Amino acid sequence: QVQVQESGGGLVQAGGSLRLSCAASGRIFRLLAMGWYRQAPGKERELVASISPGGTIAYADSVKGRFTISRDNAKNMIYLQMNRLKAEDTAVYYCQLTGRSDYWGQGTQVTVSS
Repeated sequence: QVQVQESGGGLVQAGGSLRLSCAASGRIFRLLAMGWYRQAPGKERELVASISPGGTIAYADSVKGRFTISRDNAKNMIYLQMNRLKAEDTAVYYCQLTGRSDYWGQGTQVTVSS
């Protein structure tokens, strides 16, 4: 049984910062990638950042230079450091792991006030 749980969301003023955490438990076979998605009201879910087991990182253009994804293998955690937040970053943020199937957390709300 694989479980994924996000935390760290909240309300922040534009220009501020938040750090999201994702805790994963259970046995994941053939782990291929880990990442953060977000879904804003009225929008499609989009990939924000991803990191491979080997450390290869990719970001959406909209967050490059502002967000940083990282991983702590010993703690089975991944993180998303979000800086210089904008109102358009407001969304539910989801942690996702890809193994032999896809595993999703329940999401954590990030609201950026302008």
